[in-house]
Amino acid sequence: MAEYVTIGEALPAQVDGLDVLGAVCNNMVVSLAMPYFADPEVRPLTRADDYGFEIYRSSLVFLLAKCAEELAHGSEFRVRQSISQALYCTWTPPARGSSSAKATGDIARLSAALKDLVRADVPITAQPAPYKNAVEVLGKLGRVDELNLLRHRNPPAVLLSCCGDFRALNQTPLAPRTGMLDLWELIPADGGFILNVPPPETPCKLRRVPATAPFFKIFRHQAEHRRMTGVETLGDLNQAILEKRFDVFVRTVEAMQTKDLAQIADKIAARGEVRLVLLAGPSSAGKTTTAHRLCTQLRVVGLRPLLLSTDDYFVGDARNPRDAEGNLDYETVKAVDDVRLAADLEELFAGKPVHLRKFDFLKHDGYDAKETTRLPSDGVVVLEGIHALNPSLTAALPDNVKFRVYLNALTQLVVDSCNRISTTDTRLLRRLVRDFHFRGMSPLNTFRLWPNVVAGERKWIYPYQAKADAVFNSALDYELAVLKPFASELLNQVKPWDAAFAEARRLSGILHNVSPAPADCVPGDSILRETIGGSQLTY
Repeated sequence: MAEYVTIGEALPAQVDGLDVLGAVCNNMVVSLAMPYFADPEVRPLTRADDYGFEIYRSSLVFLLAKCAEELAHGSEFRVRQSISQALYCTWTPPARGSSSAKATGDIARLSAALKDLVRADVPITAQPAPYKNAVEVLGKLGRVDELNLLRHRNPPAVLLSCCGDFRALNQTPLAPRTGMLDLWELIPADGGFILNVPPPETPCKLRRVPATAPFFKIFRHQAEHRRMTGVETLGDLNQAILEKRFDVFVRTVEAMQTKDLAQIADKIAARGEVRLVLLAGPSSAGKTTTAHRLCTQLRVVGLRPLLLSTDDYFVGDARNPRDAEGNLDYETVKAVDDVRLAADLEELFAGKPVHLRKFDFLKHDGYDAKETTRLPSDGVVVLEGIHALNPSLTAALPDNVKFRVYLNALTQLVVDSCNRISTTDTRLLRRLVRDFHFRGMSPLNTFRLWPNVVAGERKWIYPYQAKADAVFNSALDYELAVLKPFASELLNQVKPWDAAFAEARRLSGILHNVSPAPADCVPGDSILRETIGGSQLTY
């Protein structure tokens, strides 16, 4: 066999005192074991880089799965959700009962085993295996999730991540050695634990995990949904499609979401003093459709809602603030005309007729509606938008008349026991499809703007989510199957020479695990219709 130099051998072992975990090679994230050839453009990745952070965190999850299996064969280890940049995981050894003390002891054992594995500094590799051999190996290890994924594929060879005798289906590049993964902690939480790792901004220091109570309430609620539907992983979803159970699954998921909205409407009605419902969430979380559907549920409980959007109160390009680089900053709360919004709300609550503000997104300028609008004496204003929970927009109104709803697409479906689907990734896929079909925006432009969108969310939206009176999960466990035919075509438009190629390839890798499904079974009032079109609602 011909000798070759790997990318790891061509790069320094450390950058700024941090271990090099992987690399971006010709705009693609790769492991250090990749051959170095043809003068590639290579950039080393440490845990101070976003992609390096993902390698670091994914490698730790892989090692946790290995330790869990070795401590108790046949136990169920699973990564569940992100909490900020930490991960909530569960591990249930076969003999564990319901005792929280026993669970805490199990996590201490798991933590000790992981520390020993890191100190041993053993290799982590990726090895190709013939399809049949991979199925046999994963079967012996009881890797049910990965076997379910392979049931819907037929490649001649499969790439397995390996450490010692442990194997898992490779989904992402991993660190080359366990000794590089030296900074982390396991925090017992809600029957499982939180894997806390240093974020890219402070790669040498662990941050405190934010308050988790609202998240765990959603997680438990969604876990009950998954138990009822029997669909927890992408393999389960693929099987539902194959067995022609997809339309029933779609209707069940949509009905569960409608029930959740009805319960929020009940809470609003129970607080008879509420006059203003504030509904906020990040980009592509489905705010507009959710607001319309919440209004329907409010009518059911006898209220008379009036829907407003903060988007209609944008100040327009002539007055819009600019960022440090001089570009128009559409994410800041100062892009909203808070003075005009406050004045209109004051007039509405006084029962006066108001020419509400509207915004022309083609001209990037606002105007007054020709007709007037009056709020009935028993009316409720529903105000939706990314800044709706920001207290500066409604500071003149007392808290007792407000009801705050935070929504996000908190994706519950996982790829397999070691790989979850990021909430941000679900929203990005939604936005890629929506921007292309309804805003005439190319995938490259969506990718270019996305980092600013995410940065704006961290600054202007997430700080206020803990103050919400209700949290609504707008994710749909079936949506990736419907989005795949739309999104895959767009991702394929991003070429290797484009800066967004690494991100496009990563998202394509997620969709590779999903069987496509037709969109005709998606209800006309579904949140997903806001992305793929065909909505029965008027926006």
